[in-house]
Amino acid sequence: MPGTCHLFDATALRDIEARAAASEGADAFGLMRRAGAAAWRELLDHWPQAQRIVVVCGPGNNGGDGYVLACRAVTSGRQVQVVRLARHEPRTDLARRACGEFEAAGGSVHAFSGRLADADLVVDALFGIGLARAPDADSAALIDAINMHPAPVLALDAPSGIDCDRGSAPGAAVRASRTLEFIAPKTGLRTGAALNHVGVTALAPLDLAQLVADAPASAELLEPAALANWLRPRSRDTHKGSNGRVLCIGGDFGSGGAILLCAEAALRSGAGLVDVGTRSRHVAALLARTPEALAHALDDDLAGFDALLQRADVIALGPGLGQQAWGSELHQRAVAGGKALVLDADALNLAAGTTKPLPAGSIITPHPGEASRLLAGSTAEVQRDRYRAARDLSECYRCTVVLKGAGTIVASPDCPPRVIAAGNPGMAVGGMGDVLTGTIAALRAQGLQAFDAASAGALLHAAAGDAAAGNGERGLLPSDLMPWLRRLANPEMMK
Repeated sequence: MPGTCHLFDATALRDIEARAAASEGADAFGLMRRAGAAAWRELLDHWPQAQRIVVVCGPGNNGGDGYVLACRAVTSGRQVQVVRLARHEPRTDLARRACGEFEAAGGSVHAFSGRLADADLVVDALFGIGLARAPDADSAALIDAINMHPAPVLALDAPSGIDCDRGSAPGAAVRASRTLEFIAPKTGLRTGAALNHVGVTALAPLDLAQLVADAPASAELLEPAALANWLRPRSRDTHKGSNGRVLCIGGDFGSGGAILLCAEAALRSGAGLVDVGTRSRHVAALLARTPEALAHALDDDLAGFDALLQRADVIALGPGLGQQAWGSELHQRAVAGGKALVLDADALNLAAGTTKPLPAGSIITPHPGEASRLLAGSTAEVQRDRYRAARDLSECYRCTVVLKGAGTIVASPDCPPRVIAAGNPGMAVGGMGDVLTGTIAALRAQGLQAFDAASAGALLHAAAGDAAAGNGERGLLPSDLMPWLRRLANPEMMK
């Protein structure tokens, strides 16, 4: 599918390496040579003027890749210093062979003494994908020295200290300027804390594309170009009824703006009709800003609510809903109505206190704090393994989950997860989740199945955020996304 690529965990990557070695007559060193050569080309492409290079090598095969690169640099006339911990002598046959070739070429290895030498570039070949726990004290000190060095950092395969399956940093982790991945993209480098460490990523497939194609992927990455797979031009005879009817419910006292943003996002994302059930005092403001919305006053008696519920195709529930009696009653009646739901904000907090199942085809959109309440855990536990948290939520509530945050994850009980390769820190502001809720609800109402609607909606929302941040991330407002939602929801116009 255009705009997508498969992501792989460490187990799959090691299996690919083993099969590659077997296919080459057990010459695994040939693969290490290719990795080191690819790293050297990456260095020359991005830092061609670097004459003083520090390569930090670990004891495993990631260190071996570093020795191969260092050997190339020495033979090209660069001033190279390989640094390792005193106890980090090569432990694998491949790493020992690579180290031997480096030394035979005139290179020398130095024990880490507390600081790194002056350099134009630092290469991180310490652990790669080989570490899924917090580094010990000595390794952490070496990682800290890399991070404090003023030179840019090239990480080989993965920044050392990052869990390449989960995306978390259990302890100290290298902050790279650029990461060159080998063989295939890694699941854990696309979400969570990893995004603070990878810098710009590039891929060196090492001539193993066919083996990668035959391997089981653990997730799928979605880039903005993937929107064209779901948001296709409409037929000439379409009408408003063809494009779905969304009911947005929320906006208790003091929170009218939330439901307004949700409704406008649903309209800008292509819903044919958008009803809004909110407090009567918010109706005038809603109509002044978005006259296209069908506003309905819902006060404490909730008069007319059941009729609204019956007309809706999809219900966006939660923006500004609150957890008082009014919001709680609306939540109970909406869930009991059996229509597909998109839940956010206080609708999630209210769902965390009940065991009632959600209607079929529903979507929940928690941020990590809300996810932790739904799972009766902690935010730290969610962020430690975002993939697992998303999977557990989807299985517990038997619905599609959009776990928001850096590297948003979309999960469903019966599908491999998807990761959104868009979005920016400027979107960390109140109201962005309300826009996301309306966007997903609109795509769901237009006929996409829950998993696809959640995926396309999260991607559309994030891509609109990136486009709107063209004038800077700080100060970005949810309402800034509205014109971009419309533009990006019509991919054929972007060609």
